[in-house]
Amino acid sequence: MKICGLTTVEDAWSAATAGADFLGFIFHPASPRHLTLDQYRSMAAALPALPKVAVIVEPTREELARLWQAGFERIQLHCRFETPLDHLQAWSAATGVDRLWLAPKLPPAEELPPHWLPLARTFLLDAYHAEKFGGTGQTGDWEKFRRLQAQHAQHDWILSGGLTPDNLAAAIAATDARFIDVNSGVESAPGKKDGAKLRALNAALEKIS
Repeated sequence: MKICGLTTVEDAWSAATAGADFLGFIFHPASPRHLTLDQYRSMAAALPALPKVAVIVEPTREELARLWQAGFERIQLHCRFETPLDHLQAWSAATGVDRLWLAPKLPPAEELPPHWLPLARTFLLDAYHAEKFGGTGQTGDWEKFRRLQAQHAQHDWILSGGLTPDNLAAAIAATDARFIDVNSGVESAPGKKDGAKLRALNAALEKIS
């Protein structure tokens, strides 16, 4: 489980206490949970000793380099479905297949292009929105997720989009997801995690397992 959109040390520790395996920090300026790299560095030493994931949208090579220098273990990279293959290949080469979580914005009628599969070991599927890259709070296409995960079991698949303590059991039953990404579903306001909701999420996971 990744708890994403963390903006404070306090929330990061709440996420860790609730059973998070990864902590996610967003560096996309359009997000209400956006952090600058300087803001992240100011709290990095006080964060729990869990793997950190930098969430970014269509970065430059220089942006990727700065994130690695900041000590992130994974890069979650969101991009358009229309992204040219040479851009995808450059991101994969700069990040590394095993450390890249590729999060394509797949339109409802589109499937994941086969030539994307060698570029990352891990793929994240979020709810589709024509203007936004994730963070909508809407649930995604659970049937598509289940199908892609079954068809490409050699990859890791992360279910994202509108997950809450209340719908988590239904989501996992519908998708057979083995990795989830939760953000707005455990917040009291954008960028502010809710301790009670995090505890409820952990309780829901324990019931499933």
